[in-house]
Amino acid sequence: MRSWIGEFKYRGDERYGELLGAMLDHAYEMLKSELESRRGTKWKADLLIPVPVSEARLLERGFNQAGRLAEVLSLRRKIPVMELLGRTRHTGKQSFKGRAERIKAMKEAFIFNNKKGEAFAHQLREREVSRIVIIDDIYTTGSTIHSCAEVIQRTAEAYDGHIEICSLTWARS
Repeated sequence: MRSWIGEFKYRGDERYGELLGAMLDHAYEMLKSELESRRGTKWKADLLIPVPVSEARLLERGFNQAGRLAEVLSLRRKIPVMELLGRTRHTGKQSFKGRAERIKAMKEAFIFNNKKGEAFAHQLREREVSRIVIIDDIYTTGSTIHSCAEVIQRTAEAYDGHIEICSLTWARS
């Protein structure tokens, strides 16, 4: 698995995107089944939000790996993807950091993307969005997902929207 993510994320071999996306789709099905079982009702995400990469990382890789995984899941499940978040700064490679360093680096690392904000605000007001899934490639400490979720939650509260936020990642480190 380490080799696959390396080929996809660091070497730009996009052939792995479909394979990794199919595996993420399986994880989505497990999440959906678990929530439906727990609640006794049908469940489906309304929106997929990929974790954004910094401009530096985008230039280096040429793509956002979380965005590609979200696109595959979107096509398979017919759930829209919205790039709702942006990075406030480049945080460097997280793989070289310890837990405390990762948590500190991710504090306030994300912002609401105002370009997408109007559409999101409309969806919140109209109650078209209530279940959001944040998509990323690897879960290590949870600090990235947590930081993203905080921004989304604050935004929803500002528009009097009630949302449920879940996350899916391809792997856990």
